[in-house]
Amino acid sequence: MGNTPRVEFYFDPICPWCWMTSRWAQEVSEARGFEIIWHPISLKIINEGNADDSHADGHLMGHRFGRVVEAARVAAGEGVVGRLYEEIGTRVHPGGRDDADAIISEALAAAGLDPALAEAADTDASDAQLRANTTHALEIAGPDVGVPIISIDGVAFFGPVVTPAPTGEMALRLWDGIAMAASVPGFYELKRGRTVGPQFG
Repeated sequence: MGNTPRVEFYFDPICPWCWMTSRWAQEVSEARGFEIIWHPISLKIINEGNADDSHADGHLMGHRFGRVVEAARVAAGEGVVGRLYEEIGTRVHPGGRDDADAIISEALAAAGLDPALAEAADTDASDAQLRANTTHALEIAGPDVGVPIISIDGVAFFGPVVTPAPTGEMALRLWDGIAMAASVPGFYELKRGRTVGPQFG
């Protein structure tokens, strides 16, 4: 589709819908030859003040993961963000695990990163950048959204929400449709009711 796009992907590692979209986007990026710039954001921050705290434990876990991912970015550069997200997400989502500390330690090791970065999970050193990322994502995609948020050449949107993650030719067709919609000035929303839960297999 012409020039290589600038693609940014805003994620919270705890969200299963975001995880599936990320796997689709990663497959497309490899097939089409573009890089994805990955940015951790926080559903915990997005939901501050929300009276419904039924997801509070999950949001806190995602925030702890995000802190570690951001600390890894500072220590080792942008290139480690997607890799560490993949290692965490594989354990949490298809892996079905919730032992956060072990997941963090294993993911850091698998990504070849300093194990001491795990300490970031329980400090606020990453919080200012996570808040800045989250605020920026909501500014570019609009209010009342969650994750994933994708920006293509500066046009950002929430979604797509899809399960299971499409692969092969279907993955490319979906990408082309999303990219085309993003290129239309004034296009804002397309939605239908969700009837199934996350499917990782």
